[in-house]
Amino acid sequence: MEKWLMFTEIYQMKQQGFKIRRIARKLGVSRTTVYKYLEKSPEDMAEWMASTRRRTRKLDQYELLIHTWLSENPDLSGAQVHDWLKERFSDLSVGESTVRSYVKELRDKYNIPKVMTPRSYEAIPELPMGKQIQVDFGQSKQQSSQGGTQNVYVICFVLSHSRYKYAEWLDRPFTTKDVIRAHEHAFEYFGGIPEEMVYDQDALIVVSENGGNIMLTEAFQTYYRERKFQLYVCRKADPESKGKVENSVKFIKQNFAKNRVFKNIEQWNEQCLEWLERTGNGKVHNTIKKKPAEVFSVEKKHLKPITKKISHSPIDSSIARVVRKDNTILYKSNRYSVPLGTYDQHKDVYIKVTDDKKLCIRESMDGPNIAEHALCEGKGELIQDTQHKRDRSKGIPAYMKTVSEAFQDQDKAMSYLQDIQTQYPRYMRDQLKIIADSVKDVSSNAKMKALDECLNNHFYSASEFKDVLSHAVRQERSTEDSTTTIPEGSSERSDYDHMKPEERTLDSYLDVLEGSVT
Repeated sequence: MEKWLMFTEIYQMKQQGFKIRRIARKLGVSRTTVYKYLEKSPEDMAEWMASTRRRTRKLDQYELLIHTWLSENPDLSGAQVHDWLKERFSDLSVGESTVRSYVKELRDKYNIPKVMTPRSYEAIPELPMGKQIQVDFGQSKQQSSQGGTQNVYVICFVLSHSRYKYAEWLDRPFTTKDVIRAHEHAFEYFGGIPEEMVYDQDALIVVSENGGNIMLTEAFQTYYRERKFQLYVCRKADPESKGKVENSVKFIKQNFAKNRVFKNIEQWNEQCLEWLERTGNGKVHNTIKKKPAEVFSVEKKHLKPITKKISHSPIDSSIARVVRKDNTILYKSNRYSVPLGTYDQHKDVYIKVTDDKKLCIRESMDGPNIAEHALCEGKGELIQDTQHKRDRSKGIPAYMKTVSEAFQDQDKAMSYLQDIQTQYPRYMRDQLKIIADSVKDVSSNAKMKALDECLNNHFYSASEFKDVLSHAVRQERSTEDSTTTIPEGSSERSDYDHMKPEERTLDSYLDVLEGSVT
């Protein structure tokens, strides 16, 4: 509308005989703008205004973000874009079909063709509720937040009737114990056990098909007898016989895992559970035309209840966790504290949840508890034991006292450290650490000589003290080396004492020099 009013004023002033310069000055625009508007007739202006009108759409504010995703990941599907938007903007209310249409427009607008990797499966007849769970494994290579790539491995369980899914990831290949533990987690997630479990001929479970007499691995055979479910093993190269879980693994890898950045396995599994609730089980299934979560609410009643937990099976109930830099571990989106100093770049701890809802943390699988917390039902909470906190009120003074005790004259050392604290109040802990490390295994004389030198020259810095101390140590060693001589009157004799030089007469030298004198 403003452009149309501008055109009308320019057109009227021109009809009244105003010059271009006067029109531009009066309307506060450039002469180029005046010429541009005068080149158009009223009909042309109306047509141009109509072509510029465009209804603002809800997804326009996310155009740059979606374009970035598509540029970095050309194989991104509309469904995955919809899931990513819901993950980042929980209050966004938009249909998946709307997102697919918008993604298609952006692909055309920016010429970003989609990379297609088609794969087909053969359908199998539907099974009754509670009849069957299909199990399969998958692997994916992810970009790591630390740089480079990280291989991650997944085991997936799918209820054949409702398509209700559970998935668990590891940052290393699965072992049979891992598979058994994942089964227990899946049965707990489903709230029961089906009549039949369907597997591929994976070496972690099956040793040999043996003409129909299935031979299982020793650990899984014990677990199978304990849980007492029927077992069905697919023939080799026959993925269609468990097509539901094949599709589910593909869905998890392409919708959840693809293009997602890996940080650590705990966060990865938590994000996967949230994805299952939001998309994996919360989205309408393309075959049954219902949400798996809704169908599962009915199918759950047909599963056999878990009457007891297996405690003497080969399941290691301790789960490894990475200790974070702030001396906490992550469990179900909450942070639980461990004692200060537990953190190490390559160190894991082991956690176990007890029947009375306590989280026990151990440094070794069978070791004593180093921390114990009541489980938190919320998310994003910090559960911290007061004994795990640093007493900051007396930390620096106590540290200064400890460092000063390394010197022969503690009062002088404390005075020097106080001068350093005046210079570096924010970095005093770092300054003390440098000094404490530098005086280890150094003689008292060298330490005091360095201290006096720094006080005399007003060197109030840990790095300067370290340099002066290094010089004092070198001088001390040089002095020691120069004094290591054989004492006078020593009875020790050299190996060359018995050797005597040959004595010659003066005539011998005259014969040699004969004729050389002119």
